[in-house]
Amino acid sequence: MEILVCVKRVPATGGRIVLTPDGQEIDTRYLGFTVSPHEECAVEEAVRIVEAQGGSTTVLTLGPAAAEEQLRDAMAVGADRAILLETDGREFDPIATGAAIVDAIRAQEAANGPFDLILFGNEAADTGDFQVAIRVAVALDRPVVTGIKSLTLANGEAFCRREATGGGWETYQVPLPAVLSVKEGLNLPRYPSVPGRLRAKRKEIDRIEPTWSQNGTVKLGLRLPAEDGAQVEILGNGAGAAATVVDLLVRIGVIAS
Repeated sequence: MEILVCVKRVPATGGRIVLTPDGQEIDTRYLGFTVSPHEECAVEEAVRIVEAQGGSTTVLTLGPAAAEEQLRDAMAVGADRAILLETDGREFDPIATGAAIVDAIRAQEAANGPFDLILFGNEAADTGDFQVAIRVAVALDRPVVTGIKSLTLANGEAFCRREATGGGWETYQVPLPAVLSVKEGLNLPRYPSVPGRLRAKRKEIDRIEPTWSQNGTVKLGLRLPAEDGAQVEILGNGAGAAATVVDLLVRIGVIAS
């Protein structure tokens, strides 16, 4: 089983986001970086499949040279090789990202044969883009299922389940090769071991310079949404506050009056 996992370098979830003065970029000076949580599950699922069925896992990202760190993290948990589509730091929109990934996949498959499975995270943690997997699947003329939280492979087919609107599950059966985007909760990603990190550090990363082309979309600027306000109410001190606490619990419905 030959599997490709496409990941994205994003600011660490939970970090405070600050924009540059011109409002065009996120100020990353004080931010750590990681892989989108959905994509962590995609890497873990690929590694598990290869451990069970044999084959190899390739991880790919499009981003600056610093994204090498995220590729090595993926290799530390079991990915066999990595490809960096190294950019000059400019932001690729979903159209340009999908096109660059498609070009890389076609080149890799021409040299090494087709991937049985191409995995994405359902959407990026920073921009919320969810369309790259679909664009890649359409360009490669392969079936695609998005938002999956259960995956089984058997007899050249993928059996996928995803949560349906309003409750319940939707089940899909698609032939391989296929493109799938997975959601957090598909599995519990493992932590890289020290030996795994040492092996990943020694592995080579294939570097490719992707082609960027203007496609008609223009970023006007970024805007941070207003933060939710917080309110603190001091109910008292010591035993004297007990009655006030009980009144509050009754008021919010935690205990019956």
